[in-house]
Amino acid sequence: MLSLRLWFSSLATHNTLSCSSRRSLFLVPHQILNNNTLISNTSKILSCCYEKPIKQNGIFSVASDLQSSSFSSSFPKDSPFSGLEDALVSYLFGKKRATDIAHMVWKHVVQKGDTVIDATCGNGFDTLAMLNLVADDSHNGCVYALDIQKDALDNTSLLLEESLNPNEKQLVKLFNICHSKMENAVPRNASFRLVAFNLGYLPGGDKEIITRSKTTLLALEAAKRILMPGGLISIVVYVGHPGGREELEVVESFAGRLCVENWICCKLQMLNRPCAPIPIFLFKR
Repeated sequence: MLSLRLWFSSLATHNTLSCSSRRSLFLVPHQILNNNTLISNTSKILSCCYEKPIKQNGIFSVASDLQSSSFSSSFPKDSPFSGLEDALVSYLFGKKRATDIAHMVWKHVVQKGDTVIDATCGNGFDTLAMLNLVADDSHNGCVYALDIQKDALDNTSLLLEESLNPNEKQLVKLFNICHSKMENAVPRNASFRLVAFNLGYLPGGDKEIITRSKTTLLALEAAKRILMPGGLISIVVYVGHPGGREELEVVESFAGRLCVENWICCKLQMLNRPCAPIPIFLFKR
C-alpha cells in the first residue's frame, strides 16, 4: 500500500491571520499501480483537490464542502501546479521521483532567457535541467550553480562538458560557495525566477558532509530576497540521514512564516515511506 499526503498552501500563514487548507490523503494498493486507466481518472480527481483560501472579515478560511462554489475544478492559474495534475498522479503512483516532479514544476514557471540559481548543484543534473529551460536561440539565460564541495563542482562541470556545446556551457556560472552565501555570487540587485535546493549529502560523495539547518535557513532567507514575483523556491528535502528531519522542520517553519496573500506553498509527503525525499515548493505570487 502506497500512501501520499498533499499539503496545498497549508505551510503559508501569517502572524495576524488564520489560514488553513485542505490536506488530501491518498491510499493506493500496489496491485493497481500499473492501471493506466485508474491513473488517468485519478488525475481528474486530483485536479479538484485544491482549495483556495477565502478572505472573510479579515480572516482567511477554506471551504470544506466539495460542492462549494469556491471549490475550483483545477489548480488556480497563479499556482505552479496548474496543468500538472497528471505528473502529480504519476508521483502518487510511484511513476515519478521527487526530483522529476521538481523539474516538471520548474517548466511551468521558468521562461527562456531567465536567470536561475541551483543552490546545491551536486552532480549537476538539476543544473543541466535548468539550463535547458532558460537557454534560448540567442544564447540568453543564465544558471548560477553553487556548491560548497569542490567534488560537486567537478562532477557538474564534467556533466556539462559532456552534454553542452561551448556556447551553452558559457551560460552556466559555477561557484565553490555555501548556499547561504548565494548573494555574494550573483549580481547586486539581480532578481531570479527560480532558486532550487537539493538538501542532504552529495550522492556518491562523503555522507558526513551535509547541508545544515542553520545555513539552509540563511539560504532560504537570501532566496526570498532575490526572488522575483512569479518566481519559485524549489526544495527537495532528504530526511533519511542524521540532521535531515531537523532541516525539514526548519524549511517548514520558514514556509509557515510566509504571508499567504503573497505565497503559495506546497509539500508532498509519502506517509508510509518515512525516509522518502519531500518536495516543497514556495511560489511567490
